[in-house]
Formats: sequence, C-alpha cells, structure tokens
Amino acid sequence: MTTTKARVGIAGAGSIAFGSAALLHEQGHDPMLWSPSGAGTEALKAAPLHASGAVEAEFSPRVAGSAQQLAEENDAVLIALPGYGHKTVLDALAPHIRDGQHVIISSHASLGAVYLMQLLAKRGVTAPITAWGTTVVTGRRQEGAAVKVNTLRARVDLCTVPETAADDALAVCQNLFGDRFQPRDGLLAISLSNLNPQNHLGIALGNITRMERGETWSQGQNVTPKVGRLLEQLDLERLAIAEKLGLSVRTIFEHFHLSFHVPVASISEMNQQMHAQGNGGTGPATADSRYVTEDVPYGLQLTAVLGRLAGSPAKLHEAGIEIFSAMYGRDFARENTLLNALELDRFSLDDLRQAARTGLLQDAPETVS
Repeated sequence: MTTTKARVGIAGAGSIAFGSAALLHEQGHDPMLWSPSGAGTEALKAAPLHASGAVEAEFSPRVAGSAQQLAEENDAVLIALPGYGHKTVLDALAPHIRDGQHVIISSHASLGAVYLMQLLAKRGVTAPITAWGTTVVTGRRQEGAAVKVNTLRARVDLCTVPETAADDALAVCQNLFGDRFQPRDGLLAISLSNLNPQNHLGIALGNITRMERGETWSQGQNVTPKVGRLLEQLDLERLAIAEKLGLSVRTIFEHFHLSFHVPVASISEMNQQMHAQGNGGTGPATADSRYVTEDVPYGLQLTAVLGRLAGSPAKLHEAGIEIFSAMYGRDFARENTLLNALELDRFSLDDLRQAARTGLLQDAPETVS
C-alpha cells in the first residue's frame, strides 16, 4: 500500500497517545501531540520522544498549545486519552473541526462519536468520525518522554459516521496505521466490540489488593483459571446483547489471539502464554487506575444500558458496577458525562440504531440538517 504523508493531531499525551505518535512517525507521517493540561507534553521540551518495544523510534513530534491549533494545523485528529476526558476534549475541539476533516476516536467510549457529531451539526459542519473498538497500540508510558509499546494489534474493529463516508475513512485509517482494520456494522457494534472494560473488570476485581498496595505484578500471569472463567462469562453477556441486536462482534478468544498473537485456548491459558512470551503486561500499581475509573463508568455502563434496551440484561456487568461503586464510595453509573449529556433515556432503541449509522439522534432539539 502506498502511503501518503499526513499531518495528524493527537489529543492526549499518555501511553496510547505516545505509542500512536511513534507508530505514525514510523509509518512516515507527521504527528502533533496536545496535552489538555499541558503537563503531558512538558517532557518533550527537553528530550525527543523515545519509543521502544514493538515500535522503535526516537523523534521530536510537533506539540500543540491548544485544541484550536491541533485542529487547524492537521489533516486528521486522533482522540487518544481515557474516556473520562473525552467530553472535555470533544467540547474543546468541536468549534475548530472543519468540513471533511477526519476525526478518529481511539478507542470509542460511550457514543462519543454521536456526541461530537451533534456538536458539529449545530455549526453546520459535516466531518467523518471513525470509532475504533480498541487501540492500535498497547503500552506504558515511561519516565520522561518515553513509551514502551507492548504490542501492535493485528486487527482493530472500526466504523464511521455518517456511514456514507465509511470507505474513505477506512482508506484514511489504513494509510495512517496500516492494513489492520475490520469494518463493523455501526456504532452499536463498535460499542460492543471494546472488550477492555469487561476484561479489566475481572482483572481488577481479582487483583484489587495488589493494585491498592502498589505491587509490581504480571497481569497475564494473574489471569488465573477462576479470573479467566469470569472473563469468559462476562463475554457471553456481551455476545448475547450483540446477538439480540443482530450484530457481529469478535469473541474474547479472537481478541486475545489477534491482539497478542497467542494460540486459541482458555482465556487463562492464553494469558499464561502471553506471560511466558514476555508480553503479558504489568498490572496497575494503583487503585486509581483507568481499569476502574474509566472502564466502569464509560465501558461497563454503556454495555449495561444496551443490555437493558435490548432485553438481554448484563447481570455480571451490572454487578461489577455496583461492586466497584461500593469499593470506591462512588456512583460510577452516574459518572458517564457523555451518556448524561446525550440523555439517552429520551430515545428508543430504534433512535440509537439510526444514530449508529448517521451519528445524529434525530429528535435532538438543537440538531440541524
């Protein structure tokens, strides 16, 4: 595939943002990083970005000082930060996105593509918004301007709103990140294609004391048979919702096989193989981890909502939300700022099906055509 050099603005400055910037650089593109707080890119003033592991690179990416600069100086924009930061960043970017400018959400959380499309519609702007079911890279940011890229995923599910822009959007993603994308049937399929929330639920629940104590522990090794079985049961709930909605999504076994390049076996066995190969990852060393603070409100909550709408309640997902809310003394079900802003209780499942293709909730009062 011939690569056309592109300028890509990345909203975020954590592990995924740094890893994505390194991959873009390796692919011959020109990334720019924007840290909403400014703190995340501070280290880049003193040193180039150094990537190791699955991507080896050292370079000095451009750095944006504002959302406006990020949008105005790039051909495409990639959202690469935790879900709890999406609404703030989308609010900041929406006034500056221009007609036809491609926006990619890595990875998509809680109908964020619909939320952004609504904001753009108020301005009379139409821009293709692509939602990824997960990230292209996995990794951990290191001290200073460094990132360890653990793996490059062989397949990433995606869809685009409006769906009429799907072919062009797929070509953009392939040009930027390589031939690794699997189109899915709309945003509801993508919403049910992100396995991180359900997997992190089981991993965090089974290892919460390690997290609280700040221990250094292998994530893959500690997906023991009972934790692995819980992940498999959580996956059955997600697959049941997808079946009720008539959607095709990958299984947890396909996810681990394609993401971490291990043979299909039980989920515990696959994680033990990852650990043995050295790519099992290190588990969170704090209870203040995105495995809980992002994935519970922005991942599990959406699955729970879709399960109720589809008539296939996700009882284990619902229980996980309640358990972590009790552990943390928070109401995680109410912390999802994107779903709260969309006021989904005003809409039917048919409305959501339509929005999954157009990006617009049709009877939203401020939407323009």
